[in-house]
Parts: sequence; C-alpha cells; structure tokens
Amino acid sequence: MRIEDLYGAELPSLEAHAQDQTPGMLAALLGSHHTLALAEQSITVHRERLQHLTHPERQIGAHEVSHILDCARRLAEAVAVRDTQAATADAVLRSLGRTPTPEPPTTSAAAPVPAPPVPAASPAPSR
Repeated sequence: MRIEDLYGAELPSLEAHAQDQTPGMLAALLGSHHTLALAEQSITVHRERLQHLTHPERQIGAHEVSHILDCARRLAEAVAVRDTQAATADAVLRSLGRTPTPEPPTTSAAAPVPAPPVPAASPAPSR
C-alpha cells in the first residue's frame, strides 16, 4: 500500500497539504518516504563507488582496501536503513488501510415486546 492510496492524492499534493497542517500521521509518513528515498540514493552512490573501486583493471593496494571496506560498510548501513524504514512504513500503512464501508444492517422482523407482568393478588386482606 502506498501513501497515495491511503490519502487518495499524489505525493506532491500531499506534501503541499502537510505543510499547512500541524504535524501528524501524514507528515510522519511523508518523512518516512523521504528517508526511504535518501537511503535508496545512498545505496546507488555507494554501489557505484564500490564498483569503481573494485573495477578489474584497477590495482588494489593497502590504501584502496581501506576505501573499499569503508564503502562496503556505508553501503551496508544504507541497506539497513532502507530495509528498516520500509518495514516500518509498510506496517504503519497496513494498520491505517482504508476499511470497507460497513453494510447497512439488515431489516428483520422485530421481536414482539412481552406484555408487562400482571400484579399478583395478595392473599392478605387489604385494609
């Protein structure tokens, strides 16, 4: 499920709307979306850098190894952020999913209302 599906509007419209509102669930979801986008960008940058550092025609010495390890660590961190943020956002979106419109109650014959009890005659004479 996506934020657009939940709110019925495109992200740019939702972002503009959220700016005019007090912080709430929409702002939190949009923040989560932004964090996911940054993590994806970071993954792309570090993956490309790692590919460059480990290119088959490139010589790898002690100096390059430290850069490769650092880049791999940063890539792993970006993947962890993305995966955690995606799981959290997915769980929140699922919990906020639109519920189906409740169906109107079916009409059924009303149960007859019982008659009020008849007062019992008292065995003692009244005065």
